Amino acid sequence: MPGIQDIEREFQKKVASQIRLASEGIDRYRVFTPFLFEDGDHLAIVFKRRNGNWVLSDEAHTFMHLTYDLEEKDLRRGTRQKIISNALSSFGINENDEELYIVIKAENYGDALFSFVQGLLKIADVNFLSRERVRSTFLDDFRSLISEIVTEERRTFDWSDSDNDPQAKYSADCRINGMLKPLMVFALPSDDQTRDATISILQFEKWKLSFRTLAIFEDQESINRKVLSRFSDVCEKQFSNLGAKDRITGYLEEAIRTA
Repeated sequence: MPGIQDIEREFQKKVASQIRLASEGIDRYRVFTPFLFEDGDHLAIVFKRRNGNWVLSDEAHTFMHLTYDLEEKDLRRGTRQKIISNALSSFGINENDEELYIVIKAENYGDALFSFVQGLLKIADVNFLSRERVRSTFLDDFRSLISEIVTEERRTFDWSDSDNDPQAKYSADCRINGMLKPLMVFALPSDDQTRDATISILQFEKWKLSFRTLAIFEDQESINRKVLSRFSDVCEKQFSNLGAKDRITGYLEEAIRTA
């Protein structure tokens, strides 16, 4: 193995000139880099010897940092999970009990650090999702929440009335059955979806369907006031975002229980 100063120089050459190593004990070094999370915190990286190999590890700091803003289970499903899995695979990063690490092979220290930094930054991108990906994540989270509360036989996602609407022009994001009046649930990330939901509800009424309505917004405050006003005239119950999870759960459980 090269000396620590030689490894530090290779890190600087392959990744960034500002990188430095600081000893934290026998065969353990803190790797200081210029790379930051969104809130200004630096990536946490340790260079250490484990089971006869040198590894770069975040010691579970990256996932811990992400859970400042997201629930841990939200990182394990939907679009966020895909981003994380792709990053691990693309950059050769291992995961064990939320620790992310790379085993350094053939003394390729600089290449390993470069891959590790790139992978951690890519994983941190779950907080920088594009608008379309955010929308996709919201819908995934919506479905996951409904699935946790309502059994499969009592729910139908992307429901439409096959008798009156064979081309499925008017739909609800989920229909919960098994009650006197089925509950039509709408997931609303934008003005367009809110307008569509308004039209669907009015069409259901025109067909004289028996139903109740529930809406869950991604961010109700972002919806145009006139669009929201028209929707509120036809929707029975609304929640401003998925952050009201406990209230949404209570409402759905009560609706199912009193079916």
